[in-house]
Amino acid sequence: MSEPLDHVARIQREWARERPELDVSPQGVVGRLHRLARLLTEELCLVYDRYGLSEGEFDVLAALRRAGEPFERAPGELAAFTMVTTGAMTKRIDRLERAGLVTRRASQFDGRGRVVALTTAGRQLIDQAFTEHMRNERRLLDQLTPAQAAELEVLLAAWLAHFETPLRPADRKAGPVGRQPAAPASASASASAVRMGPDGPSSAAC
Repeated sequence: MSEPLDHVARIQREWARERPELDVSPQGVVGRLHRLARLLTEELCLVYDRYGLSEGEFDVLAALRRAGEPFERAPGELAAFTMVTTGAMTKRIDRLERAGLVTRRASQFDGRGRVVALTTAGRQLIDQAFTEHMRNERRLLDQLTPAQAAELEVLLAAWLAHFETPLRPADRKAGPVGRQPAAPASASASASAVRMGPDGPSSAAC
């Protein structure tokens, strides 16, 4: 009796039947990564929802919190961290400001610029949410053995390096708000982008 096929394997088998001249083996990796990204995002959003946050709002608060005292960044830098347009970032900041989780003020380095900072309530919320988020990620990763997880991390980092330029040592040092280099997207933001199923794009949101 043959082993049951997962969703991607069934798609591969159908394409192999319909287009036998094509090599559909890349679907085995890429298709499963996209499917896994969607399923993991759904699991991660369960925690965000408990704190009244969307995935994007969680990313903004997390980016501010890990900046360190005084927990502030320029809007453009936040947009770079989370791979969204400045317009989309403005909407996120607006919602968080209405909720009393962030404030805006003029930049001391650029009179025309603004910076976004965590409020006390915002810091307390993201500290609680991030603690639970890490427990949730541990729960998900523990479905692999430690050796499997370590090997997967190395493989993903090697593949990702072909698409992203690693930060240089000088870029990792945070300077004054308004003068910091553009930063890479956060880990959780990468899962919130448009998803690609085995056969093409699909949208996923929490």
